[in-house]
Amino acid sequence: MLAALGDPSRQAILDLLADGPHAVGEIAAALPISRPTVSQHLKVLKDVGLVVDHSAGTRRLYQADPAGLAILRGHLDQFWHRSLAAFQNYTDEAKDEQT
Repeated sequence: MLAALGDPSRQAILDLLADGPHAVGEIAAALPISRPTVSQHLKVLKDVGLVVDHSAGTRRLYQADPAGLAILRGHLDQFWHRSLAAFQNYTDEAKDEQT
């Protein structure tokens, strides 16, 4: 998931989809990329579980997947928890060395 979000266009697409469902043409109109490129980015986001799609008449609408975003959030929360714990250990050790 993080690798997929390493691309600024995919980040922009996911930001747009967080506001609600959009068709490929709507996404392309809002961003400086072509419809085929938007489709390619949507496929990557869908493959990693950050985006879902459904048909609405003759159009296919894409939206952010809350379940995928929850997994991503959990991963990031764990990352920050470990990082803050490591920082706490470092500061505790530095404090002990000074005394």
